Parts: sequence; structure tokens; C-alpha cells
Amino acid sequence: MKRSENRILTTHAGSLPRPPELRTLLDARAQGEAYNEAEFDKRVTMAVKEVVDKQVEIGIDVIGEGEESKPGFANYLDERMAGFELRELEPGQVPAMAQDGRDRTDFREFYAAMDTSGRTFADYGNRTAPRVQKRLVCTGPLSYIGQELVKTDVANFQAALTGVTYEEGFIPSLAPGTVDHRLYNNFYKTEEEFVYAIADVMKEEYEAIANAGFIVQIDDPGLPDTWDMLVSRPSLTEYRKYADLRIEALNHALANVPSSQVRYHICWGSWHGPHTYDIPLEDIVDIMLKVNADAFSIEAGNVRHDHEWRVWETTKLPENAVLVPGVVSHATNVVEHPRLVADRIVRYAGLVGRENVIAGTDCGLGGRVHTQLAWAKAKALVEGAQLATKELWS
Repeated sequence: MKRSENRILTTHAGSLPRPPELRTLLDARAQGEAYNEAEFDKRVTMAVKEVVDKQVEIGIDVIGEGEESKPGFANYLDERMAGFELRELEPGQVPAMAQDGRDRTDFREFYAAMDTSGRTFADYGNRTAPRVQKRLVCTGPLSYIGQELVKTDVANFQAALTGVTYEEGFIPSLAPGTVDHRLYNNFYKTEEEFVYAIADVMKEEYEAIANAGFIVQIDDPGLPDTWDMLVSRPSLTEYRKYADLRIEALNHALANVPSSQVRYHICWGSWHGPHTYDIPLEDIVDIMLKVNADAFSIEAGNVRHDHEWRVWETTKLPENAVLVPGVVSHATNVVEHPRLVADRIVRYAGLVGRENVIAGTDCGLGGRVHTQLAWAKAKALVEGAQLATKELWS
């Protein structure tokens, strides 16, 4: 895992804008509509090359393939996993855990308006897929069937990196505790069996990415945001036990991946809502740091979590670990000023050491804000890191 030894390195949290032509094909594929497979493959390959070149042009150091082949950060797994079926909703059921959130209960009018528009993010100008009104139910042994798909992801990224100068490359993959946001168990006898079965599925994807020489970014909004979604409304003690099980399962899945190739990312769901029930970082930071990873990417730049830099006044990073705070946010169309970005970086550097900070984004920018704004925010990130570097190495 690279460190900011001579300057502040920059990265992002995974998702980057998809071209409109590819977005249309991705939506058709996700919805089971007819589409041209050869055209799809061609568009994905072109899009990966374009986002790699764009990151290099802007000056991003630790770059990703933008999740260009995926219709979304979570539902891409629907075609890489077997052992489930889509079922019609019964009265009172919701398609996914997120629909039961306390935020939704307190702000019913807002969420009703948001659902009517079909948008949980302000990605204006792109086609918005209809909200799925079915739920995924595990009905048999779970297994991974995405070997060829992840192989293609790796090959496209490797090809796009040919002749390119960069520090490191990463590919995101879902954590077990986030997979079960959308998957309801109707097969395994216990919660533990179910979670570990998911971990054994994801293990194959993690290892395929790592074996190709890339960093595996584990996307786990489930660690913080499930707190808002559990119908049982657990106590903090009960919730920490719930979260601990999922982190133990994740470490089980990462057993064959060196921690130097693991970056763990959390956010609070990243949808554009009030987030009044987000669990405080201080209540889960010790659980997060149990992950066998050498880098921890956290949502830190939006107005609900900007104050949580204070957590690092009393929390020590594990030895050799790097902190990747989000210093630009997906949650606003306002493009951050580079001076603000620099101030945020310098603040974190003062708490955990300049060499232990890589400047990042709160969440993936693709699909969260308009394409022009996503790249403008990436540029502000790089410019802010340059200002911070001058200050920290003056």
C-alpha cells in the first residue's frame, strides 16, 4: 500500500461517470431487456480506458476502473451469484432493507417526493431505472458464478493501464455485510451461516482482484448504515454484536489476501437524504479497524460527518495503516474550493501523520452527481492536495 511519503496522494471511492450510451446498455441488461452484447463489451472497454486516462490527466494517483461494467455498486452482484430468486412483494414487505429506515419514517413526505422522481441521487441528465418492486430471496446454497465477469473487469483495467503512469490501481467489491442489505435468507438455519455463506461467495472475487495485482476495495456502507435500517431497532450493544459478526466474516473471506492489498471503504449509504439517524463514527470506528486492511476510506466531507475528524484525536490508526478521508463530497452540487480541501487534508495530517493520509472522496462520484461536476470535484481534490503538500512539506 503506497503512502504519502513525499506528497499527499489522491484517490477516489470507486464509481466514476458512465457514458450515456453505456448507461443505456447497463440499464437494459440489469432489467432483463434485449441489448447488443458485442456493443456492450465494446462500450465497457472504451469507457474503462476513458476514465483511466481522465484520472491520469487530472492527476489522481491511486486510480480505479470506475465500475464501468456495473449498473450499480450493489446490484451488479445479481449476475455473479447463484442461490437466490426474485419474488413478488407480499403486503407490507419492502424490496430492500433500506426502505425500512428510520430516516424514511421521520421524513416520509421528502422520501415520497424523491421516490416519485425515481432518484436517490442528483445525477441529472442520466436515465433513471425504475424502482424494483421485488426482493431477492436466498432459496438454496449460495455460490459465485462471476468468474468470467471479474476476469473481464481485470483484463479491461490492465489494458487501460498500459503505458499509463500511476501509483496504484484498485477494483471495488462488496462486503458480506452489505450484500445482505438486499438479500433475504430463506435457506440457511442461522444468521451466522448465512453471513459466512455470503463471505465464501465474495472470497472468490476478492482473490481474483488481488491475484491480478490490484488493491481490493471492500465497499461496506452496511457497517454504518444498517443501524438506520434494522426494523428491530437494536441497542448500540446489540448493533455492535451484529456488526462484529459481519466483520469476522469479511476477514474470513480475506484470509488469502494480504492486508497490503486491501482498502476498506465505509459511508452512510450516500443517498441524498437527511441522514439524521446515521450512527456516529465514534460508535463503530473500533469495529472498522478490525478489518485486515492497510487502508481505511471514510466518508468525512459532507455536512453530516465533517465534524468527525475529532474521532482521530483519541483513536489510533493500526500500525502501517493509511487513512483515506473523503475531502470532497458526492452529496452536494457545490464544487469544493481547493483551499477547503487542503484545510481538511492538513487537519487529518495533524492527527494521524501526513504520510498516513491519502486524500479521497466521500463515496463514488459516478451516478451521484452530474458527470461535469464529478470531474470538477476530482480536479478540486487534486488541487487541494497540491496546496496541502506545499504546506505540509514546506
